[in-house]
Parts: sequence; structure tokens; C-alpha cells
Amino acid sequence: MKFVVIGISDHPNPFFTPEVLEIIKNGKVFSGGKRHHEIVAPLLPADAEWIDITVPLNDVFAKYTANEIIVFASGDPLFFGFANTIQRKMAEAEIVVYPTFNSLQMLAHRLVMPYHDMRIVSLTGRPWSEFDKALIERTGKIGVLTDREHTPAAIAQRMLDYGYTDYQMHVGEHLGNPELEKVTTLSLEEASKREFTMPNCLIISKSSLLTSHSSLQFGIPDAAFALLDGREKMITKMPIRLLTLQTLELPKHRVFWDIGFCTGSVSIEARLQFPHLQIDAFEIRPECEVIIHENARRFGAPGINIHMGDFLETDISTLPCPDAVFIGGHGGHLKEIMAKVLSILSDDGVIVFNSVVAPKVMIDSQKLWNEACAELGLKQELPLHIQLNDNHPITILKCRK
Repeated sequence: MKFVVIGISDHPNPFFTPEVLEIIKNGKVFSGGKRHHEIVAPLLPADAEWIDITVPLNDVFAKYTANEIIVFASGDPLFFGFANTIQRKMAEAEIVVYPTFNSLQMLAHRLVMPYHDMRIVSLTGRPWSEFDKALIERTGKIGVLTDREHTPAAIAQRMLDYGYTDYQMHVGEHLGNPELEKVTTLSLEEASKREFTMPNCLIISKSSLLTSHSSLQFGIPDAAFALLDGREKMITKMPIRLLTLQTLELPKHRVFWDIGFCTGSVSIEARLQFPHLQIDAFEIRPECEVIIHENARRFGAPGINIHMGDFLETDISTLPCPDAVFIGGHGGHLKEIMAKVLSILSDDGVIVFNSVVAPKVMIDSQKLWNEACAELGLKQELPLHIQLNDNHPITILKCRK
């Protein structure tokens, strides 16, 4: 099967080369979005068959039975476009592409803005994760493809919520359409209160060299966090926190669970130092939900998935399998928590637990850990012993399958 994928803009009278016009003239089966059909309908042969591209895409591809199908797609079909989808769905198909400028290229052209250094993020039908990662990494210029949920206003508000305020937003609407095209440059505060017509895209660029998070240290000072009832002992101390993250082998992992997050210090530090991670944080105490949200906003750490309630009663069947798990609190149920984690832990996954060596601690947590590892068949690594100032000694324990 052969696909000829032709890129078009929003212009109501698109320009095509003689070669492309000849392909359209001799075509029999065509496909594209409803808007694409409206634009190219006058150019199609009288007996042309048209297949709308709608969700679910599996139904669309089931209709692709002709030997050759001509597809119209927005911009460059290889730029988050339909040619990529064809490659995934029908890897053996022959694909010929005739691209035009994509929307972000056109917006950069209108702004006379060099875009070789622009980082591209698509939020079209996708979660926030790659956009959050670009913010955390202090990217100076971000091109964003939007949808009806991830609008310019929603994007601007998210940036304001997490303190990424030193940016300005350039929004392009109906790019390529001479009657409807509009380009607007405005502050994040202005963008958060505006509605923009679809389709649109945007470029976010730093308005200064510094942001409110530019001086963030490697290791957030403990005193900077909002605490549970103001109790300084209810936080994993910064040196312990960093050593724990190192023990979890986070650079090579993808999904991190923080069980018993309390103030969220471990999750937030992990999010800022390793923004590629998906982080799921669990906590039973309802008052901690406000605290982790406050701390995440304070330090510019969007994208932590928060789960409130007893971990042992939480449905984890729909979550991606973790490959790094930190147990920060167990309430006397360490064995049960480890068993539940093990039921979904990836094959190369690790579990880390910090045991406090203190005379008034009623439960010997290291003994529980040792028993759980033995019963569950987990392989322990050498423990790390550390003591900070006059605080109680900590033993960092680690195991894997």
C-alpha cells in the first residue's frame, strides 16, 4: 500500500506545485480531517472517495484498503503529523511526503524569530509531562502545539502557578489563513485571562535571563519547605534526601514512587533533579495534600501525581509499573507495603527505605525490613549508615528483585 501525504496550511486557497496537482488530479481515494476536506474539495476529481480522519484511528485505518491513498495533513506531516501515525500503524506501507511549513515555523516567521534553538513540545492529546520537563530545565524558548484542553490560557496559568513568570507568550491563530490569521504577543498574566480561537500554537520565550527558580541549589534547604505542623523532624533532611535519591538510581529509571511523602521533599527534589521521571506520591494523612501542593509550587515542581489515602487500600492496577520506590513511612505495615510494591515492581526495580536508629522508636524497622526481604525473596545490598549532627543515626536500606 502507498500513501501520498500532502501538507497544507489553513489557507482557503492552497498553493500546490504542478507535481502535486497532477497527483491530486489522478487520485481516487483521499483522506484527511473535515477542515482539510473543506479546503481541497474543489480540487478533487468528481468521483473521488473521501475518508474522514476521526477517532478512533483504528476504524480509519480499517477503511484504508486501496492500493494508493492520498492524505492531506496539516503542515509538515512528519512533524507530530499523520505520516508518523502511518509509520506506527502500517510499518510496511510506502510513504511519500510533500510537506509545507508547520504552524510553529510559520509563527516564528511572522515574529522574525530564529527557531533553531527552540524546543518543541506537543500538548495535542498529550499530558503535561514534556512541557513540565522543559520548564524545570529552564528552557529559554519553547514551541507548543495546543489543543482544546491545553489552551494558551491554561498553559500560562500553569506557568504562573509554579513560578515560571519570566516568560512572554506569542500566540498564532489560524496561521496561513489570510482572513483569520492573528499573531499576539503578551505577558503570561494577560494570556491567562484571554481566549484564543482554534487552531492555535504558541512560542514561549524568556523575557529575562533569570527566573524565580534560576538560583535553585542542588539540594533544597530544609528550612525552605512548608512543614507538617511546623515539625522539622517530619522531613527527610537534605543530605539524607540526596543520598537516598542517589541510592534509588534515578537517572536510569522512568517511574518513581514515593510512599508516605509527608511534606513532599523527596518527590520534589527528585522532580527537580530528574525531570524525566514520572513521579507518583502516596500519603495517608489528608493534611499533607495541601503541604505538598504548596511546596511543589514554591519550588517550581509541576507534574507530581498525588494519591491520598491508605496505600494498602489504593488501586495501583492502572499505574505504570515503578522501577524505583522509596518508602518514607509505613505505619507499622512495612512488610505489607513491600509485598504490594513487589506485585507491580519492574524486573530491574529497586526499593529503598530509611531506618531511624533511635532509643524511643517502638518498632524495629530494620528488623521488619530484613524479615520482609527474606520472606519476599528480595536481594539486599550493603546498607549505608549516616548521622547528621545531633540527629539520630539513619540506615539507608536497599533491595531489588
